[in-house]
Amino acid sequence: RPRPGRGRRPPRRHAPAANRRYRQRRFWDELYRREGAEPREWLGALSRFLPHLQPELRPSDRILVLGCGNSALSHDLYELGYTDVTSIDYSPACIAAMRIRYACCPSLHWAVMDIRALAFPDATFDVVLEKGTLDVLMVEETDPWNVSPQATATMHRVLAEVSRVLRPGGCFISITFAQPHFRKPHYAQEAFGWSLRHFACGDRDAGTFHYFLYIMRKGQPLDPRDLALGRHLHQPPPPPDPPPPPAPPDDEDYLLAIQL
Repeated sequence: RPRPGRGRRPPRRHAPAANRRYRQRRFWDELYRREGAEPREWLGALSRFLPHLQPELRPSDRILVLGCGNSALSHDLYELGYTDVTSIDYSPACIAAMRIRYACCPSLHWAVMDIRALAFPDATFDVVLEKGTLDVLMVEETDPWNVSPQATATMHRVLAEVSRVLRPGGCFISITFAQPHFRKPHYAQEAFGWSLRHFACGDRDAGTFHYFLYIMRKGQPLDPRDLALGRHLHQPPPPPDPPPPPAPPDDEDYLLAIQL
């Protein structure tokens, strides 16, 4: 989908200062100390997207959940028979609370970890799953058509780690509000070695927002159209518009001004 008025880009604006808190560990630690492990669901509970998710999963899969927060997602997967689930979050307060809440489920594993540097060997997991976690990388962006080099690099670093820990044939599943024309260029990188498809979920007629489920399958090729999107992401942006020419002085002869 082309960007309206595509061409030269306006100067970058600044995101609201309040958005920055979502990138700060201190904010999340304070939140989880207040809330504990009482479930809070970003983008809804597992039942919302299970019809699209279930065909991609097998009971024997080893699953990694990125940025688990206090979502019940990992436990809900366990209850459905997907019992080998490792959940990570970079908030120690979150992981401590989740370990206590789900102590009755010994095959649910919890670890404090940064998604930019996963402490797992290569090809460890059959499935990597995230729900709203990668959206936090974009909270300081003000123009989704013109993502900053810093945010693009951070997203690439995380996705490279996801690809590294996925086994051949494994899949990465990302659930987000980000529309395909904004998010697919980040996911459609040949270096990650996966294919890409997506589904729109939600029912606006029922008063719910659309969200999107992206499925990347390790070892399958990208569609050429997606590959082109990925390559476009790294093209330098066009220069900003030049300043307008100065207005002629009020006393300048009109005919001279219009060069007649």
